[in-house]
Amino acid sequence: MAKGNFELLALENPLLDIQGVGDEKLLEKYSLKANDAILAEEKHLGLYEDLIQNYNAVLIAGGAAQNSARGAQYLLPEDSTVYIGCVGKDKYGQTLEEINKKAGVKTLYRYDEKAPTGRCGVVITGHNRSLCTDLAAANLYNVDHLKQPEVWKYVEDAKVFYVGGYHLTVSVPAILALAEHAAANDKTFVFNLSAPFIAQFFKDQLDSVLPYVDILIGNEAEAAAYAESHSIASKDVKEIAKEIAKLPKKNSKKERTVVFTQGTDPTITVTGSEAVEYPVHAIGAEKINDTNGAGDAFAGGFLAGIVAGDDLKTAVDKGQWLAKLSIQELGPSYPEPKQTYTSS
Repeated sequence: MAKGNFELLALENPLLDIQGVGDEKLLEKYSLKANDAILAEEKHLGLYEDLIQNYNAVLIAGGAAQNSARGAQYLLPEDSTVYIGCVGKDKYGQTLEEINKKAGVKTLYRYDEKAPTGRCGVVITGHNRSLCTDLAAANLYNVDHLKQPEVWKYVEDAKVFYVGGYHLTVSVPAILALAEHAAANDKTFVFNLSAPFIAQFFKDQLDSVLPYVDILIGNEAEAAAYAESHSIASKDVKEIAKEIAKLPKKNSKKERTVVFTQGTDPTITVTGSEAVEYPVHAIGAEKINDTNGAGDAFAGGFLAGIVAGDDLKTAVDKGQWLAKLSIQELGPSYPEPKQTYTSS
């Protein structure tokens, strides 16, 4: 397989996942919901040590778009993927860099001198996962780092950009710098809604980026949150996708595509006004290890398809294939030795 030329560039918040199997009691103790993602407040800061001391937590490379970058690279030729974000100058930052390197992802981190590497407490209950993120250094990414010549040259070489919605809480100017470059050069800009709180509490930031989005990815909970915060009356995921697909767009050469996953229910895509449903790859409940990172894996496989120039159906299939592999692993990771994609 010929080497890639770093066609995919992803930007978001690099985190270390501290993941343990919890119970209702642990969720209640920290006011967490079983299937949600939030930013940590003062009252949540004991969670990380609690997970390590009392719930046999494991440390895994996290940060949604970083997981997706590793997932895309899993399917793509060597040297296809670059990932950008901010970490601390500490052992956790080093760990993340090593895990990416092993997965073949090139990291262009900004290293913060003072703040520690960000972390995400992951509480697994049954087939649910609750995420509680202390951004720390990840919150200190800035557009100045992106504009440094040695970083920006990767922006100029990339063909597809992927930004997770979580970064809307960090650096909208960095997102817009990538988005404007993509629109001006007819490249593909892919964005993920990431979590319900993004559409609810970062609506203005989201609305400033959406005109640049060629492909929007989300799940049913994020679709519902978007509909609610944008006064879309329909509760139907397909109808919500149609509303988003027809919003104003900077690059008129490409129609917007909206992709909504729904757990075990079919994945829905809308391009223009055309909606298609794709049943997910079946898997027995006994094979599911944990669902943390299933959405990230889907995005990773899907991005690999987009970078490879596949049609939408194949890109979705690659996403579903990788998600199915990932939920059989611990956390947002992919099986070794590497498995080869075969279409369903």
